[in-house]
Amino acid sequence: MAPLKPYFTGQEIPPSKRVTTCQKCIRTGDIERVGKTARHGTFFEMLGNFSFGDYFKEEATQWAWEFATEVLKLPKDRLYVTIYENDDEAFEIWTKKVGVPADRIYRMGKEDNFWEIGQGPCGPCSELYFDRGEDKGCGKPDCKVGCDCDRFIEFWNLVFTQFNKEEDGTYSKLENPNIDTGMGLERIATIMQGVDSIFEVDTIKAILDKVCEVANYKYNSDDKKDVSIRVITDHIRSVTFMVSDGILPSNEGRGYVLRRLLRRAARHGKLLGINNAFYMKFVMLLLKIQRRLILN
Repeated sequence: MAPLKPYFTGQEIPPSKRVTTCQKCIRTGDIERVGKTARHGTFFEMLGNFSFGDYFKEEATQWAWEFATEVLKLPKDRLYVTIYENDDEAFEIWTKKVGVPADRIYRMGKEDNFWEIGQGPCGPCSELYFDRGEDKGCGKPDCKVGCDCDRFIEFWNLVFTQFNKEEDGTYSKLENPNIDTGMGLERIATIMQGVDSIFEVDTIKAILDKVCEVANYKYNSDDKKDVSIRVITDHIRSVTFMVSDGILPSNEGRGYVLRRLLRRAARHGKLLGINNAFYMKFVMLLLKIQRRLILN
């Protein structure tokens, strides 16, 4: 979203008032959780739709619910919503316009449901969660939306970019409010395919199976080795797409992120007993998968 800030402020004219995107994203803030949860990865594809001063909160909210329940046909009784704690307007829309029961809407603080990066356009968020069932949870009696376990998976974030953060830290209203939504492709694929984690989505599992083959290991037979299998699977995807975008290993910036991912994949390969060069075997498989998806 950050590169689109000039469109939100009106400093630049967007190519269209309505834009949809599919972005390749690398995020390493949760790198230590990769392989240990059902939903974290360093590489993911983000599906987005944007409004630059065109439709706003009511339309984005209603359309998101329509897509989730009528197009994807997700059962309504397994969907939950979060809103920013002070966003009463969003609460009214969800309850009165969309018809979501109030007890399925959770108010979250700024850390969870307010999007901002430094100065500039920002705003409250509303997120859609899918309940994967008690068997996927932590078992605690107070487990609910926002719990750190894998039961409730957030798959779509609706950002209502309606403020501008000034130099002094205050917030002013944007002349034209905007919409920025992001749906994680791997997460929604996990839900739609009814699998246990992003690593079991068909296209990703093909890589995981190859890692197991090279390591001469049967998946789900050792918890620690399973983590290593998943880390390599994730990092192979990240490294491949970074290099394909022209990034090379270096000591700083994006190049350092690439180096770090390569080193971590190699280390987990050692933990699995893979002592020879193995990276290219997985890259060629990944490229074949991508080619097949494009052709289909």
